[in-house]
Amino acid sequence: MRAALEEANAAAALGEVPIGAVMVRRADGLIAARHGNRTITMNDPTAHAEILCIRSVCAAEGVQRIPEYDLYVTLEPCALCAAAISFARLRRVIFGASDPKGGGVLHGGKFYEQPTCHHRPLVSSGIMAEECGTILKSFFQDRRTKNAVNP
Repeated sequence: MRAALEEANAAAALGEVPIGAVMVRRADGLIAARHGNRTITMNDPTAHAEILCIRSVCAAEGVQRIPEYDLYVTLEPCALCAAAISFARLRRVIFGASDPKGGGVLHGGKFYEQPTCHHRPLVSSGIMAEECGTILKSFFQDRRTKNAVNP
């Protein structure tokens, strides 16, 4: 999760929402991909950290399903990312902070609980939740402060 936090910090430095993710190969525990959000940088609303990690590993492996990988992400995946995680057949998703407003795993549509969900990864939450939540809170507090000063 520390590597995912590094990616979140890198995203924040670019003005992106500070969410980071790393994909870990279960067999050896090595990080196979690491990304932060890049929706603004790439002009792509789907360029979430989780999606970028999935794309990177699938491209490197030359496959569309990667069940031998686990994904660590600093914030509960949204519905888009939850679906991509399911479609990629990831074994496990581990996230830090919960997202009651925009999450799609434990909140909102609870994607993996739907009868139409074909693959349900193992889910672990609350890993380094305070650190993962703090970076987001600080980012948005800073933006609100800047907007209040420069309307």
